[in-house]
Amino acid sequence: MRKTREELYSQQPIVLKMIENSFRKKRVAHAYILEGDKGTGKKDTSLFFAKAYFCVEPEDEFVPCNSCNNCRRIDSGNHPDLHVIEPDGLSIKKWQIQELQEEFSKTGVESNKKLYIIEHADRMTPNAANSLLKFLEEPNSQTVALLLTEQVHRMLDTILSRCQSLSFKPLSARILRNLLIQDKGVSQPLASLVSQVTNDLNDAYQLSQDEWFGQSRAIVLQLSEVLYSRPVDALFLIQDKWLSHFKEKTQLDLGLSLLLLLYRDLIQIQIGDEENVVYIDQIDELKQRALQTSSSRVSEQVAVILEAKQRLNTNMNPHLLMEQLVLKLQEG
Repeated sequence: MRKTREELYSQQPIVLKMIENSFRKKRVAHAYILEGDKGTGKKDTSLFFAKAYFCVEPEDEFVPCNSCNNCRRIDSGNHPDLHVIEPDGLSIKKWQIQELQEEFSKTGVESNKKLYIIEHADRMTPNAANSLLKFLEEPNSQTVALLLTEQVHRMLDTILSRCQSLSFKPLSARILRNLLIQDKGVSQPLASLVSQVTNDLNDAYQLSQDEWFGQSRAIVLQLSEVLYSRPVDALFLIQDKWLSHFKEKTQLDLGLSLLLLLYRDLIQIQIGDEENVVYIDQIDELKQRALQTSSSRVSEQVAVILEAKQRLNTNMNPHLLMEQLVLKLQEG
């Protein structure tokens, strides 16, 4: 389902405002670079742009009606004057750009307006990039190019200089959490947690459905409970469950990140910022711990977890790393 203007505006207000101003002032550029991390809404925005460009009954000159023939055909992917290019294998080839040029040399099927979207534009071969450059140097007044990329630094400066840049910011944890709950039906506890781990909507959703991640959360909560109520059992839990679950270095780093978020929740509660607690379903238990632990002690525990994450990158033995971490968390 395509994003509405309101949804896109809530995610990328600066980008939407720039596009809106271009339409209102009738100064739509002949080429745009949409650059930003994966999952920040570049493709949805490019299709919204296309609908705004071709819509025959736009609302307020910018907002597509979503019901005219053009809008419906863009949604279904078969508008004759909208062309989308994706990498052929690992790269975009010269022949793909040449085919585009040949197609755009013809008269528009229904008007003189034409628009093309190039996904992963940074993956163009040198020959493809040079062919596109020639295309950009001699633009048709009603032809618009939207180049999407996650690696803008890999693109030719000569191409970048001929395009207006639209920079997409990473989605905030709050926006991502709400999208997961409202659009994907993810539970609030899981949505709150995965939105702290990634800022990509698709990655976050997949993570929320991953059984291994769900088990990770449970083990982190169990370790926290043991450290609080039965500290003598903590080393046994590390040996019995933690190390057998978080086997790879990246997995162990994620486990430490989840543990860190739990201790940061204690700080949030102590400073009266319960709205930003991540482990929201544990808030009653966390409130009790927060009352029984000094803020300085929690800050020290946060520091030793951060230290453990840094030491993990020095190829330290995971078993020894976790044993030392547990002992430090128990101190005081």
